[in-house]
Amino acid sequence: MDLTLLFPALMCGVFCYLGAIESACLFGMSGGYYVMGRPLVAGLLCGLVFGDVSAGVLCGVAVQAVFIANLSTGGATNSEITYASYGGIGLAMATTKDPAIAVTLSVLMGQTLGLIFYNTRMALYSFFNGKAQTAAEANDGRGITKWHIIYPQICTFFIRAVPVFLVVYFGQGVVETLLNSVPEVVTHIISVLGGVLPALGIGMLMNIVIKDKAQLIFFLAGFVLLSFAGLSMIAIVFLATLVAYLVFLSSGKTAEPALATSEPQETTAVYEDDDLF
Repeated sequence: MDLTLLFPALMCGVFCYLGAIESACLFGMSGGYYVMGRPLVAGLLCGLVFGDVSAGVLCGVAVQAVFIANLSTGGATNSEITYASYGGIGLAMATTKDPAIAVTLSVLMGQTLGLIFYNTRMALYSFFNGKAQTAAEANDGRGITKWHIIYPQICTFFIRAVPVFLVVYFGQGVVETLLNSVPEVVTHIISVLGGVLPALGIGMLMNIVIKDKAQLIFFLAGFVLLSFAGLSMIAIVFLATLVAYLVFLSSGKTAEPALATSEPQETTAVYEDDDLF
């Protein structure tokens, strides 16, 4: 047993708990799910506890690109991002520190281990909610606190911190054995696929954000400035902000005359939004 891995693995488990949407320590969604639960933040924190911040950030950036368009609709999700972040990145930092391997492990963790415990949590919380409702109907303050706060937090900690700790601590030997025993061509395929997945995540995000194919011109312009002109990402962000502001001003000016000359028309669907349909 590698005792040097004990503290980093333990911290990865604790971070996974703090990144939960129901974690009370960091106000749930505010500081937990949308901060601690993001792969980019997970990469930084895993890099700190493993003593290699640069490798952790690189792994976090690669995993963030994959899950950048990950959505949970109606309580259903196709991958649990906090398990993917701290389980995948933590295990990658304990083994190869390769961003491509981190992406592969994160997708595996999020869609297997993450979904299993995500659904387990949903089932347990249904039971807790029923008990809390019964306590509320009986005006039982202690019962409400117990079933609505204490037991759910204990449950969340055990189904998040413990599995991630075990994966990071005991998974190191498994991953190293697999990487050493499988043919080199297989590991090369895994690395290539892991490098392609971030592009898939960005493509999914573009499919959500871009509503008009003409907007692809701005994306291609940014790609050319970054790849061929050699501009930094910060410079491109400032240029993009300027272009967005100019487009906003031009669209506003062209819309005003049309509104002034158009005849009043009867509106039958005041609350309809074309973007929603």
